[in-house]
Amino acid sequence: MRYSSQIKPISYLKAHAAEVLATLSEGREPLVITQNGEAKAVLQDVASFEETQETLALLKVLALGHQDVAAGKLKPVADVVARLRAKRAAG
Repeated sequence: MRYSSQIKPISYLKAHAAEVLATLSEGREPLVITQNGEAKAVLQDVASFEETQETLALLKVLALGHQDVAAGKLKPVADVVARLRAKRAAG
């Protein structure tokens, strides 16, 4: 994805807010907003934002799992399965 075509000054956002929001929802591409020639913010539609947050949460879970593996916090699969079967039988 090339962001260079999705860069607009803040004055454009102020003058075309409804159009910008419609474009964000339809195209699902983020829009970089500049102020005084510098990138200051990125706008994106809510669905894309939610997807990004879910992806970040999954990546965090993976990273935590990797840390556990690196620290040697492991249990044999047979032990875990036996514990789950015992819980199921007791419940």
